[in-house]
Order: sequence, then structure tokens, then C-alpha cells
Amino acid sequence: MSEMPVVSRRTMFRGMLGSGMLMGMESFGTVKPAEAAVISPKDSIKVTKLETFYVKPRWLFLKIYTDAGIVGLGDATLESREETCAAAVHELGRYLIGKDPRRVVAHWQAMYKAANPYRGGPILMSAISGIDQALWDITGKAFGVPVWQLFGGPIRERVRVYWDTLHLPPAMLQEKMKEGFTAFKAAPLEYAGTERPSPMPLRDTPAYVDAIVENAASLREAIGKNREFAVHIGEASYRASMQIINALEQFQPMFFEIHANNYEYDVMADIASKTRVPIATGEDVYTKWGFRPILMKRAASILQPDCSHTGGITELYKIAAMADAFDVTIAPHNPLSPIDLAAATQVAAVIPNFFALETSDRGVSDPKLQGWSGSWRGVDLLKEPLRVEAGDLVVPTGPGLGIELDENALAKHITDIPADR
Repeated sequence: MSEMPVVSRRTMFRGMLGSGMLMGMESFGTVKPAEAAVISPKDSIKVTKLETFYVKPRWLFLKIYTDAGIVGLGDATLESREETCAAAVHELGRYLIGKDPRRVVAHWQAMYKAANPYRGGPILMSAISGIDQALWDITGKAFGVPVWQLFGGPIRERVRVYWDTLHLPPAMLQEKMKEGFTAFKAAPLEYAGTERPSPMPLRDTPAYVDAIVENAASLREAIGKNREFAVHIGEASYRASMQIINALEQFQPMFFEIHANNYEYDVMADIASKTRVPIATGEDVYTKWGFRPILMKRAASILQPDCSHTGGITELYKIAAMADAFDVTIAPHNPLSPIDLAAATQVAAVIPNFFALETSDRGVSDPKLQGWSGSWRGVDLLKEPLRVEAGDLVVPTGPGLGIELDENALAKHITDIPADR
């Protein structure tokens, strides 16, 4: 008489997947488990390899492999510093290999504090961010649920997105409005058509300010009063910023975005106190410790941490929780890849103080990646594109980050060196 085969938990779970016993309905709130990667919480799982690769137009993608067959995706891009970030990722990889990837928060602490006393900064935090995204992706896939479920379940099924027009003239907004977008961000300074006295003048000329006002007026006329637009102030001194803010308040912008590194936070707080329009900032700020003085000084009422810079999903969630105690909202910065977008969306789905999520075609040079076509840029890199309906991004319900790369399409965009911006 032959012996009965020994069936491990992992084999049993995979068998259940094959028979459809764990398949859920496709409505929101239920998820489709990973095809061959769901394991029991009691099963061991270890990181075996970290792989980075450059993707056109300017992205640094990351894959973390495990001995359970689960692969996690991350975006560790730091614009124009991709090679440096790749080196940082592999330095951190020496710590991660052989460890259980599901201990995400413990690994975050270890990677961050191991740099003592040289913590923080854009290179380290971008590397940690990409790794953190990939670890959450693995963990969600291991349990067969989206990352948002691991944070207690979603508050919202759709996430409002705004289109970053930046250099585009108002006439080109018509296409995006037809696609359902209700909010935009523009930089009237970038196409004022009038020469600025210097890159960061102490004060702008009346002619320059008038040109900005004319552009803002054209933008408001183009989108109407039922849609919103925000203004990217860009590089400007305190006096020049106040000139622009005072001149554009009449158009009731959604917010004025300024770079935190341009000002002392006391100066930012002074700007915020002198306008009725919300001040947004934070794409160049890293970790909750970086955002703490902004909150303490009331220097902004909208924070814009980037999930690929500030510390990943783990830190973005903590920044949002800290901001919520100050009645400050979160509008994640996001001009990067579909991986970064999917990661930020996981947090946007679960935080009570979410405001809006940025997206755009900015930086995309490959014609195949141009345009929205019913989803976000990079559409042909994903097996199932993220969907936008009536100006909102539909929160994905797949396990982990809820996305899968199309490896054949991705291979066409991989490059040996980072692409120029």
C-alpha cells in the first residue's frame, strides 16, 4: 500500500486557488488572490534577490524576489539621480536578503536607522521608498489582499486625480476635460511669454505679473467655474511669490504650490497667513520628521509627499496620520511611474484626510507612452491599466499594489542607462 503524500500549507493554498475555492467576486471590497503566490501566514518566506532596471523615460524600477515565488514591485526613482539610487537600493539589499519580507515596518526602521548618523536625504529615502513599496506588494500578495486591506480597509472606492499641465497652454486642456478631468495644476509663470528679470528675482516686473494674470484668466475661461485649477508658483523669492499670489487670488485657485526648500518655514507660514488660498508643499520633503516643522508652524494646509521619495507607503501613511491631527490634507506628489501611482493610491484609499492625487504625461518622451487613453500614462506597461472614470482613479482591488507589469511591453522600454529628463 503506497503512502499518502505529504501536503504542505503552501501546496494546499495553491490547490485551492486552482480549484477556485478562494476566488472572490470582482465587486469592490473583494479581491482576486495572486495566481500562484498565496501562502499561509505560518509558512516561511525569504527575500532572495533585489533587481533594479532603468525604464524610459526616466524611471528606476525595482523587483524583490522571494523563495515563495512572489515578486514585489517598487519605484525608487529620483529624477536625474537614478544610478545613485540604484546603488543605494543594492546596499540596502545586503541587509534584506534572507529576511522575511512581511516584516515591512521593522525593515523600514532597520534601513533608516542603520544610516546613523547619516539619516534621511533624497537618495536614501528614495531607495527605501522603492523597497518599502515592493515589500508591501509582496505582503499583500502573500495574504491575497490589496495593501489597502492591510491598513484596515478602504474609506473610498475612487481617488480624485488632478492633471498637471505644467507647460501646456490652456487650449490643450480641452482634451483632458473631455476625458472627465475636473481638476488641473498649471504653471502660468512657465509660459508667461514675457522675459523674467532673473530665475528667482526679488520682485517681478508689472509686465511679467500681467502676463501671468492673462494666462490664468485664459485657463479659468477654458475650464469654467465648475472645474478647479491649482497654481505652481515655482522658483520665486518671498516678495515675488506674494506678488503672484495676490494677483491670482481673484481666480480662486484650488491651491498655490511652493517648494519647501525655497523658504524658511517661518516665511512659508507668513505667506500662508496672508492668502485665503491654501498653500501646498512637500514634494521635496522626506519622512514625518521633515514634515513636522511645517505642521507645527502652520506653513501649509495641504502636504504633497511623494510615495517614491518620502519613505514609501509606510511613511506616507504616517505623515497623513500626523497631518490629520492638524486638520491638514494630503495631496501626494506623483509625476512618476504607474508603480508609484499604484502605491500612492493604496494610501489615498485609506486615509481620512486625502485631498487629491497628481498625475500627468510630463517627462514621457516615448510616443507609445503619450496620452491618457482611458488610464494613466505608462498604460502599455501594465497588463490591466489603472482606470480613470469621471476624473477619479478607480482604486485597484488586486492583491498587493493591484497591478502587474506586462513583461513583453516593459522589455521595449528598458535601457542600460537612465534616460535624459
